[in-house]
Amino acid sequence: MKRLSILFALMAGPALAADGPFLSLANTDFIVLVAFILFIGVLLYLGVPKMLGGLLDQRAANIRSELDQARQLREEAQELLASYERKQAEVQNQADRIVETAKEEAKAAAEQAKADIATSVERRLAAAQDQIASAEASAVKEVRDQAVNVAIGAAQDIIAKQMTAKSGGSLIDDAIEIVGDKLH
Repeated sequence: MKRLSILFALMAGPALAADGPFLSLANTDFIVLVAFILFIGVLLYLGVPKMLGGLLDQRAANIRSELDQARQLREEAQELLASYERKQAEVQNQADRIVETAKEEAKAAAEQAKADIATSVERRLAAAQDQIASAEASAVKEVRDQAVNVAIGAAQDIIAKQMTAKSGGSLIDDAIEIVGDKLH
């Protein structure tokens, strides 16, 4: 009630300053007041405050809905980001494992190559030693053959110089006899 009296006092302030009675149609302030009250009444009758309230409520609901959608999109984006980060970590781990495996395989291949080279060198050394031994044996055989040929030649010369026909005949007879004994 106190508020209402303050409101009338404020509205009546300029009206009291005018010439003449306030409730007269000649007073423009009174006419404006009546028109304003009628305007407010028409607005209330037509339900404009309810419409404005409904529009404001609808706008608030739309804003709330957009905020909820934005929040939901943000959560989905965070989940997607977390998923991509997990996938990136998995891919990085897999790449690290592949690199480690490749390094290990390279080391194993290097060790295998070293072992193969060592085996190859050993085989070649063995083959070279076999060739050297074969060459030595061949050289020794040639030297023996040559020594035998020289000894036979020397023996022929000595026998030819010392042998007579009689001693040659006895040697032939002895040889025939030895062969005959061996054949029977």
